Amino acid sequence: MVFSQLAELLGGYGQKPYLAGYLFSFIHSRRVSKISDITTLALPFREKLEKDGYFITDIATVGKWADPDGTIKFVFQMEDGCRVESVRLQDDKRSTLCISSQVGCRMGCKFCATGQLQFERNLTAGQIVDQVYKIEAECGKANNIVYMGMGEPLDNFDPVLKSIEILNDKRGTGLGIRRITISTCGLPERIERLADSAVAPRLAVSINAADDRTRTILMKIARKYPLKPLMDSLRKYQQKTGHRITFEYCIIEGINDGDEQARLLLRMLRGLKANINLIEFNPFRGCKYRPANPERIREFASILKRAGLETVTRYKRGQKIRAACGQLGSDRLGKSRESRVKSRE
Repeated sequence: MVFSQLAELLGGYGQKPYLAGYLFSFIHSRRVSKISDITTLALPFREKLEKDGYFITDIATVGKWADPDGTIKFVFQMEDGCRVESVRLQDDKRSTLCISSQVGCRMGCKFCATGQLQFERNLTAGQIVDQVYKIEAECGKANNIVYMGMGEPLDNFDPVLKSIEILNDKRGTGLGIRRITISTCGLPERIERLADSAVAPRLAVSINAADDRTRTILMKIARKYPLKPLMDSLRKYQQKTGHRITFEYCIIEGINDGDEQARLLLRMLRGLKANINLIEFNPFRGCKYRPANPERIREFASILKRAGLETVTRYKRGQKIRAACGQLGSDRLGKSRESRVKSRE
């Protein structure tokens, strides 16, 4: 629950309004995991809350792997047995947490291992937030949080925005809104809804091609949402928020790494405040694609930079533990396919 919901909950029980601050602080600053530990609330009231079915989300860490480059991957299990993966990236003194919003994903992007997994369900706001708390308990406070793990954040809109409101609240974690980024494959209606919301995190869009034919090869969602309605929604978003938009481009050999694709991208982004993250493709079992040649990536980036478009190339991080971009959930791909075959039988 966000702060206002906690206040409403307490009011419904006839409790003093100021107790909402204590309740929020214990959960999100002291980070207790049991209602019984919130000692500023009277014991009978704590017992009443627990009897009525209220609890503090407490996901379990069931796996942890470290890459020599400093990347750490966590596997978390929910109360119902569902699992998600999250990643901590370290750059000098800056740490970034890549967290999940769904168990599996409905979007089916072919270059992404999570997209090949069967979608199971959305995560609650509490389960999203608790990924941050569990990682910070082991690794220290994060500087940035990106909703770029398993799942499509805007497909789980309300819980994701609630989780951002909780993480941004100064009575708890107090992470600045400019340090929180939602990454989406491009859902126009949800992007416009985000522009109208009170929460205004940074926005990153997984674009991967500047023409519908190529984008449809890579991204199933592009059949439903071609580039024109997507770009229209992004222009509306920028007009309302004034925020610069990051475009993520997973660069794949022989698919989207040509000079003409770079020039098409420049034309498509004309008039937008934008920057490009070129992401080196990270292979996973069962995927036929190959990373673009490093020299080809440099030339592609050079075309964009010469035209004045801010461009950063994101090279492999965490690949040895299958924690690199697009690899989350890859350990379960064989099991997922086996279960689908059995269900059809």
